[in-house]
Amino acid sequence: MSKVLVACEESQIVCKAFREIGHEAYSCDIQECSGGHPEWHIKDNVLNHLEGWDLIIAHPPCTYLCNAGVCRLHQKPERWEKLKEAADFFLKMLNAPSFYLAVENPIMHGYARERIPKQTQYIQPYWFGEPVSKKTGLWLKNLPTLTPTKIVPKQKTFLKAYIGLPSSELSKNRSKTFKGIANAMADQWGKLDLNKKEINLNSIDKTKSLEE
Repeated sequence: MSKVLVACEESQIVCKAFREIGHEAYSCDIQECSGGHPEWHIKDNVLNHLEGWDLIIAHPPCTYLCNAGVCRLHQKPERWEKLKEAADFFLKMLNAPSFYLAVENPIMHGYARERIPKQTQYIQPYWFGEPVSKKTGLWLKNLPTLTPTKIVPKQKTFLKAYIGLPSSELSKNRSKTFKGIANAMADQWGKLDLNKKEINLNSIDKTKSLEE
C-alpha cells in the first residue's frame, strides 16, 4: 500500500479508484468533497500538503490556461494577471516533491505554453471507454504513459456533453476526471511498486522557471 495524493480534486473520482485497489489515497481541494468520503479528503490549499507522498496526481485549475478561454484574454485585461498566477501554481505542482508525479490539464493556449514545459503525452476519454472527445495533456515524472484500455467511437464533444447544465454546476462538472481515465491511472500506475524509487521512465523538462 502506498500513499497517494490527488491534488485539486473535489469529486474524489481518482482518489476512489486508487482506494479500490488498496492504496491510502486522499483528495485535496479548497472545496468540500462531493465524492461521499470526507474522511479521505483534505480541505485546504494543496500547497500546504505536498510532503510525504509516494505518488501525486494533480489537476491544477485550467480556467486561465486552456485554449478554450484564450479569446477572453484580449477582452478582459485583468485575466493576464490571472494567467500568470495559474501558470505559477501549475509549475508548483510540477515541482512537487514526489518521485512519481502526474499533472493533468486540457490543451493550453500559446501564452500558457510560453511559461509551462511541454506535456509528456495527450490522451482522449474515448481511449478509455468514455465516448467523449476532450484532448488532455499529461506531464509525467517517473511514470509510464497511459495506454488506452477501451477505444470506443466518439459520440459527442466534451462541450456538448454538458449542454443544459446550470452555470453554477458547469465549471465543477467540466473539471471532473472521467471514470475510465481514473481507472486506467489506478490500474497502470497504482500497480507499480511506488516504494521503489529507481526507474526513470519520464522526466519533465523544468527549464521554465516560476520567475519567467
